[in-house]
Amino acid sequence: MNAFNSLIGGFGTALTPLNLLWAAVGVLLGTAIGVLPGIGPAMAVALLLPVTYGLEPTGAFIMFAGIYYGAMFGGSTTSILLNTPGESAAVVAAMEGHPMARAGRGAQALAAAAIGHFAGGMIGTVLLVALAPTVADLAVGIGAPDYFAVMVLAFIAVTSVLGSSRVRGLASLLIGLTIGLVGLDQMTGQQRLTFGSLQLADGIDVVIVAVGLFAIGEALWVAAHLRRTGADAIPVGRPWLARKDVRRSWKSWLRGPLIGFPFGAIPAGGAEIPTFLSYVTEKRLSKHQEEWGKGAIEGVAGPESASSASAAGTLVSMLTLGLPTTAVAAVMLAAFQQYGIQPGPLLFEREPDLVWGLIASLFVGMVLLLALNLPLAPLWAKLLRVPRPYLYAGILFFAAVGAYAVGGEPIDLVILLVIGLVGLGMRRYGLPVLPAVIGVILGPNAEQQLRRALQISDGSVSGLVDTPFSVTVYGLIALIVAWPLLKKALTKALARARSRDGGA
Repeated sequence: MNAFNSLIGGFGTALTPLNLLWAAVGVLLGTAIGVLPGIGPAMAVALLLPVTYGLEPTGAFIMFAGIYYGAMFGGSTTSILLNTPGESAAVVAAMEGHPMARAGRGAQALAAAAIGHFAGGMIGTVLLVALAPTVADLAVGIGAPDYFAVMVLAFIAVTSVLGSSRVRGLASLLIGLTIGLVGLDQMTGQQRLTFGSLQLADGIDVVIVAVGLFAIGEALWVAAHLRRTGADAIPVGRPWLARKDVRRSWKSWLRGPLIGFPFGAIPAGGAEIPTFLSYVTEKRLSKHQEEWGKGAIEGVAGPESASSASAAGTLVSMLTLGLPTTAVAAVMLAAFQQYGIQPGPLLFEREPDLVWGLIASLFVGMVLLLALNLPLAPLWAKLLRVPRPYLYAGILFFAAVGAYAVGGEPIDLVILLVIGLVGLGMRRYGLPVLPAVIGVILGPNAEQQLRRALQISDGSVSGLVDTPFSVTVYGLIALIVAWPLLKKALTKALARARSRDGGA
């Protein structure tokens, strides 16, 4: 109860006119920056860090929190409308959101995403207030074998539910894992797949891969078929969610935080894994399997809610342990140090006004985000009225600008085009794009955690399954892999039972 009393005091800090202004500025800037491909929340906070030097710490961090949530929502906007993720956490939103937009339901997809962000952020922040010490204790106890098991779960789960076959999903995943190998080996420093190029020694940024596979690949695919299919603008459709959409989405909005919040709190977590797992969960539970891949609203509502809740989980580790689990948290940690404040177990005692004002501002930021973006959903959707040749030309331009902004190297544009051609080939042969992006994002971390686990166990494979958590996860993986066979055997057994009953 003491935490909630402190939170009430935090609202007294967050609801002052000046701090409300900083929250609104943060949400607006974050949304605007998140819409630009390649410029995610981490870069936004880093760019705006010098601007806050003259602010007092509480106002600065309230604005940072607004930028964080706003940029996460802005990234989903371009994912849904243009199939161009603004950042890696918005990749999953494109899978069902963009088909919805192409079918004239872009406003509904944006509204489902906005409400999902609101629900996920609210539930995640309540969990942050209530469970921060407990989640922090759990995060400290999770080791390399557990991280590796979770990443294998993400690989298996996504490749098993996407595409027309598991083989194609696995092929897509291998493409992503190969791209993820490019650069220096993190443990030995040896170059891998760089072909002697120093520019490739740092690896290929995941934003370039995501923008290349989604935006460039999509633009090239559309260009290849424009002459055959015509260049009509995509319809906008009705502006608001129907009652049927709400009935299908509300459970997804509530399930998302249960997946997103814990993953945000653990190192190597962030929003990528929970959004993938939320997508898989919603597809498994959906009663409308025929719509998946063509615009199932649950595939937008659940992952976006999980993404927002993971942002609250990220703050648990940063505030209670001083442990940044995402790039944004790392930049915010640098900002704390800039003000001479050290996050950790004593932060809540030494800087209670700052911490509880920041947490209260998350609630305020969520309300502002919903109030600003829900009415704007139909306006954003009108982007789709632009004729497709002009629309995709603009996408190519902004994708190139975003990719160049990541590293400032001309070779990034060449890599973007090559990966775009790979994306075009994947569409031509029916390979799902998402497993490839997962491979790039999680592949290097999975390799690092695997090698750490094997080092701890002196090379023994049994070291990968020596914790209850990892054993549980591998049991779940075995169930996912075996489920199609079990389902087929069960169906045959039921059919035989019915035939015997009918014969009798």
